[in-house]
Parts: sequence; structure tokens; C-alpha cells
Amino acid sequence: MGHPGRMVHACALTVDLRIPDSRSLKAKRSTVKRLVESCRSRFDVAAAETGCQDLWQRSELGFAAVSGTPGQVESVLDSVERFVWSQPEVEVVATERQWLEMHP
Repeated sequence: MGHPGRMVHACALTVDLRIPDSRSLKAKRSTVKRLVESCRSRFDVAAAETGCQDLWQRSELGFAAVSGTPGQVESVLDSVERFVWSQPEVEVVATERQWLEMHP
């Protein structure tokens, strides 16, 4: 299974968001859905809302990237992060990256 010496690098990015103009869960879900789907299609990452589902103006989004090199993973997640920061309807409260240990 696999090739000796070949490494898999995986990292999860969590983004804590405020959505100040949201006045309902429906409005929030529309914004979150657009963000998640845009990131999936643009950057080929796994993406989902991972927290704060019942709050109108808060959301936690999770993204994951996998590659053969850590630099490629960093580059993809940097792009995702820049894209989320660039969205005028959301405010980024915090971000966190967590590398996943993979043992051959």
C-alpha cells in the first residue's frame, strides 16, 4: 500500500466568521453556502460549515487540503484564506491551521 518514502501532507484550516448584515439563519446560510461552494470549486479543497450553525451572525468554516508537498498545501490554504478575507459581507474573527500527522 503506497510507495516507501512518499509522504502525504494534509492541513485543516478553520475560519471563524462574523456576518454582521445577516438578519436570519436563511440569510446566513445563503452567504455560507456561496463561500463554501466557491472555495470548493476554485481551490479544490474540502469545505464545510463546522460550527455556529444556529447563530445568525456567526459561522465557523473548515477547509482541508492534501498534497505531496507541504508547500503546495500552504499555497492552497493561503489562497482560500485570502479569498475569504476578500469577501465584503463577512468579517474574519480568527483563523487556525492544524497539520495532520500522516505515518507511512
